[in-house]
Amino acid sequence: MDKLKRAAGILIRFGWTQALCCLFPVVIFSAMAITKFVHVPYVPRYDLILLICVAMQAAMVRYKLETWDELKVITMFHLIGLGLELFKVHIGSWSYPGDAWTKIGGVPLYSGFMYASVASYICQAWRRFDLRFERWPNSYATAAIAVLIYANFFANHYMTDVRWWLMLALLAIFWRSWVSFRVGRRTLRMPLLVSFVLIGFFIWVAENISTYLGAWQYPNQEVRWSLVHWGKISSWFLLVIISIIIVVQLKDLKSRLEK
Repeated sequence: MDKLKRAAGILIRFGWTQALCCLFPVVIFSAMAITKFVHVPYVPRYDLILLICVAMQAAMVRYKLETWDELKVITMFHLIGLGLELFKVHIGSWSYPGDAWTKIGGVPLYSGFMYASVASYICQAWRRFDLRFERWPNSYATAAIAVLIYANFFANHYMTDVRWWLMLALLAIFWRSWVSFRVGRRTLRMPLLVSFVLIGFFIWVAENISTYLGAWQYPNQEVRWSLVHWGKISSWFLLVIISIIIVVQLKDLKSRLEK
């Protein structure tokens, strides 16, 4: 019984800490839900979501929920995500049917915050869970695979999609890597690839919620909403890996510069 109580306590604390790490994503989803039913005169929905995201980002820095260094990382992800959005919308992978003043190439600027929220989660989790990576691969190998993954998001529309080959390469690179994290006084660990899959799955769940709320839509959702294809989990899995590799590389660079 004591072991069961301890396990329950760890699980509750883990869930609470995860909720704190997801603060930025929760605000974005809340904004999507609220603006679906609440309208502000003369302010298009996408623009209102953008204003909420900017206000939330400013508040997180103002109240020291995020550091200036973390803001720099998050801004980088915003730009990376926006670049991907511009391309994918241009070729018709998905669309943003609503009107907005802050639309560029059919892409509302708030969309970059959805990618930035992934970076925010990673930065928050790094600090709150005191993440430690064991047997992290060679930095050149991880940087190369990150570039190839990002390039494949664009190239797969003009040539063979090599994501499955990239996954085999990831297995070869990361199969010995583990991540450890603290929950209270307990230190837990799991294979790093498993953590990538879990995060990718929950982002896919969030994507289903987002499309249901009308944040964007895929071609098969134009008439009525339907579940996002489960194959998208692989895309989020790969995107999560790019995100974590970038954060690890930037933190490593900062630590070397401070020496």
